[in-house]
Amino acid sequence: MPLTFEQIKAEAMKLSPEERADLADLLWVSACPREEVEAAWDAEIARRVAEMDAGTVEFIPSELVMAEIREKIRKAGE
Repeated sequence: MPLTFEQIKAEAMKLSPEERADLADLLWVSACPREEVEAAWDAEIARRVAEMDAGTVEFIPSELVMAEIREKIRKAGE
């Protein structure tokens, strides 16, 4: 008798974070052909470059982004 979804999920949660990430990647690739993923990324990159070229996107300094992330992490830990 094959394992149920719940059994597989319970076993997967026993894996290390790195192993779970590898498993998630393997499952994602098996569910969505790589060509589709690559085509979607190509389209997204082209869209973002076009926005930058058109001047319709606001650039945020990395220092500000990192400061905001650190603040959110600090608040989440409280």
